[in-house]
Amino acid sequence: MAGVDFEDWAALAGDSPTSRTEWAAVVGAWSEPHRRYHDLAHLAAVLGLVDQLSDAAADPTAVRLAAWYHDVAYDPLRSDNEEASAARARIGLLGLVDDATVDEVERLVLLTAGHAPEPDDANGAVLCDADLAVLASPPAAYVAYATAVREEYGHLSDAEFTAGRTAVLEHLLALPALFRTPAAAARWAEPARANLTAELSLLRARSS
Repeated sequence: MAGVDFEDWAALAGDSPTSRTEWAAVVGAWSEPHRRYHDLAHLAAVLGLVDQLSDAAADPTAVRLAAWYHDVAYDPLRSDNEEASAARARIGLLGLVDDATVDEVERLVLLTAGHAPEPDDANGAVLCDADLAVLASPPAAYVAYATAVREEYGHLSDAEFTAGRTAVLEHLLALPALFRTPAAAARWAEPARANLTAELSLLRARSS
């Protein structure tokens, strides 16, 4: 899949036996069968969007590496996936990149738990904007995304999922800005808010 080939990884983490082993492990994690949205297609999409927005990043290499790891640990039964993904990044990157880059990748992965980077956090803005770009999809594609997320949480009852999903949507709509980079804000803010508002209205109607 374009964007997740070893050559793309090697440009960031080098070409060595250790790097090849880590790349295979990361791709394997993203290929787990229970993933319906948080899969290799999502990884490729986020990597591509990070590249589009990379001019706004202070450290594009760290942001790209953070994209590789941001959902590398994804278990819908757990509530600490971002923490687990950040820890996985730290372990996997040690010896492949310098310590400062490892620290920044870990910080960025943790940031995706709430998607609320500080105003001066250029790297965080790029990663979070790329991760949330799906929210601005055309309506049919947004429905497909929301449906895939529901499938990942198939162990929850409709009432349980609705409560959790409603909380997520309300959090996103309450953010000072959904997108922080100028390019993303101009392109995606309006359609994303429309999609989120429509889904939230539908969930509230179902639960009333």
